[in-house]
Amino acid sequence: MPTTTTSATTLTLDTDRCLSTAVHDHGLDPDVLAPSGPAAAAAVVLTQRLEKTRGTGWERWRLLAEGAMREDHVKAVKAIAEKYAGQLDNVVVLGIGGSALGNIALQSALNPLTHNLMRDRNHPRLFVLDNADPIPFHQTLGFITSEDPRFDRTLFVVISKSGETAETAAQFLIVRDMLQKARGDSHADRLIAVTDPEKGTMRRLCDAAGYETLPVPEGVGGRFSALSPVGLISCALCGIDIDTLLDGAAAMEQACRSEDLHANPAAMLATVLVELGQRQGKTVHVMMPYANQLYLMADWWRQLWAESLGKIVKGVQGVTYAGFTPVKALGATDQHSQVQLYREGPNDKAIIFLEVETFATDVAIPTGLGEDALAYLEGSSLATLLSAEKRATEFALTESRRPNLTIKFPEVTPHTVGQFMMLWQVATAYAGLMLGVDAYDQPAVELGKKATFALMGKPGFEVLRGRLES
Repeated sequence: MPTTTTSATTLTLDTDRCLSTAVHDHGLDPDVLAPSGPAAAAAVVLTQRLEKTRGTGWERWRLLAEGAMREDHVKAVKAIAEKYAGQLDNVVVLGIGGSALGNIALQSALNPLTHNLMRDRNHPRLFVLDNADPIPFHQTLGFITSEDPRFDRTLFVVISKSGETAETAAQFLIVRDMLQKARGDSHADRLIAVTDPEKGTMRRLCDAAGYETLPVPEGVGGRFSALSPVGLISCALCGIDIDTLLDGAAAMEQACRSEDLHANPAAMLATVLVELGQRQGKTVHVMMPYANQLYLMADWWRQLWAESLGKIVKGVQGVTYAGFTPVKALGATDQHSQVQLYREGPNDKAIIFLEVETFATDVAIPTGLGEDALAYLEGSSLATLLSAEKRATEFALTESRRPNLTIKFPEVTPHTVGQFMMLWQVATAYAGLMLGVDAYDQPAVELGKKATFALMGKPGFEVLRGRLES
């Protein structure tokens, strides 16, 4: 059986309902995933390839949770967190894409939903401004300045490797101006940057102004950077245990070095999803957490899966198009809005359930109402109900021959969240090899960036601006 299980403290991957034994002609032949089957043989070759490139080039992210790289990052991040301990009411992250999504996902998963509303919290509120939309930017800064007009208890964290990403650069210019007007020469103590340690526009600005910095490590792309200072700094400032987060990531990374397909959860996850896509036409991948804590992890995953794998492939037989369309849903909420489509619409989807075995808290459903129609709920709990909802949806999809798999969290902790992020990063590396694409570039994003530069009047883009205006 292609179920990967290690211990009670780790994630569990269950892919049984992606097989033809469960979903008939819409699933994979079990022989494909058998220990002596072709996928197992391919996993050996792919794992050996990844072992050779591990920690080199754009795969330096595989070293983020161990050794000297981890030690250096954690030391630097903790030094800043300790420096500002007890001094802050607000942390504001300026970034977009990989510079923001990891911060948002980690905060949502590991701090209470009401963190920013709590009066007795021990750590600052976190605001992540990840777009050029003026309304949330204005409202957030207006709220902060109404309480803290001189930014005495607010720290801004600008995250940009180059400093030239238009959205983040614009936010930075506005915030820098506000800080200078409010604090004068002392404004530098309320802004730090996570940027290239040696070069780039942001590096020059930081060196000139004396802003404290953390590194965006060389060879770590934005969508693979959540476990670097890019994501760790907001965690440390807001009270999330970064040591345990990285311990979980390290444990998963080691498990994903096994050449045994059934002992390597990343290889199995990538194999099942790529095989379903290529053999069965399941090119839409829906991540459906049955836990609100994990819902924004799906946003982080969507960038990772889409930007890494959605590529044009030019071969001897012409041009083909690789990649899968990632979609997020929330259980049980989207049972009432999307599952109708998933069961009776086009059978082009693989559903990825996220399940939590034990929630940190549960809420009992009281007894004594005396209404027969609701008696089945009395004496149970919300966690029990949510679990039943997941199992019911899983059953219903399987009955409709819709492939689905489950990643189960024993509980949501920094350790299991670190495992989850590393699992998908390594799975993405495997999937890139399987699809024959470079998982680390994003050429299709660049034209939009250049067009933005042209429309905003950046020198050197006049010809492109002419094309756009015509």
